[in-house]
Amino acid sequence: MADSIVGVKSFDFALRIVKLYKYLCDEKKEYVLSKQLLRSRTSIGANIREALHRQSKRDFLAKLGIALKEANETLSWIELLYASEYINEKQKNAMWADNNEIISLLVSIIKTTKSNLEGISNG
Repeated sequence: MADSIVGVKSFDFALRIVKLYKYLCDEKKEYVLSKQLLRSRTSIGANIREALHRQSKRDFLAKLGIALKEANETLSWIELLYASEYINEKQKNAMWADNNEIISLLVSIIKTTKSNLEGISNG
């Protein structure tokens, strides 16, 4: 995914979440919320990678749509981990910002792709 900004950012953030998951399990003995965060967060990158190797533009949009849904779900788990005091405000804010950057990239790519598809259909 070296040529995809959203792919690189998603991978880097997922790696941070894997490390956070290990910390939460080992140090805080928290297994349920952290596992949900791990699943939703790593799913984003997996769907982006699948989108990059799509079969069609519509398949590309479908995979990125799933990645966007998972990114929004990830915000819920971050918020819940913070509210339950498993992560501090600094950690929450950093993850929130990184996740929102990925959401913004995904929304932009989806809008552009849809616009291009409509242009092809109408042209």
